[in-house]
Amino acid sequence: MTPTATSVLSDGTITRLVEEGRIRIDPWDPALVQPASVDLRLGDTFRVFNNHRVTSIDLREMPANLTEEVKVEEDESFVIHPGEFCLGRTLEWVELPDDIVARIEGKSSLGRLGLIVHATAGFCDPGWKGTLTLELNNLTRVPIKLYPGLLIAQLSFMTLDAPALRPYGSEELGSHYQGQREATESRYGARA
Repeated sequence: MTPTATSVLSDGTITRLVEEGRIRIDPWDPALVQPASVDLRLGDTFRVFNNHRVTSIDLREMPANLTEEVKVEEDESFVIHPGEFCLGRTLEWVELPDDIVARIEGKSSLGRLGLIVHATAGFCDPGWKGTLTLELNNLTRVPIKLYPGLLIAQLSFMTLDAPALRPYGSEELGSHYQGQREATESRYGARA
């Protein structure tokens, strides 16, 4: 059997699937729907690296206290300095059914200012539930101020040729980030 082509979902399809409850985005604001994506806003927690405590990251022996959480009040800013990397999160909680995947991408206007919102991990598996952790990087030579609620990224959706047999969160997968609510540090090498 030949698999059918996957499709990127249009604004009308995204809106319909959210209204039907097949895709969950909370809080939901229909004004954030774009032609083939949904804009996402920045949450209020960040994880910054403890450079003063860790001399290196050994992927065979992940150090404890690699990052620490910073919570920013609604009217305050979080400054990401030139060349700095930190983790943030989306304000929105996202849930995907077992036959839809999503990709998170930066907003082009922010990219043109030198702000990267995901370094490598822009893929959301079918079955995902949680806020999305952002991999923030300032490529400029000047600090960038970020604020909770800022439009920070966009999420596009694609259909699978068939529902996943083992969606993200399935017990045998040991899905490390299912249900995350805050910016979540790497759990590389962690056991389920």
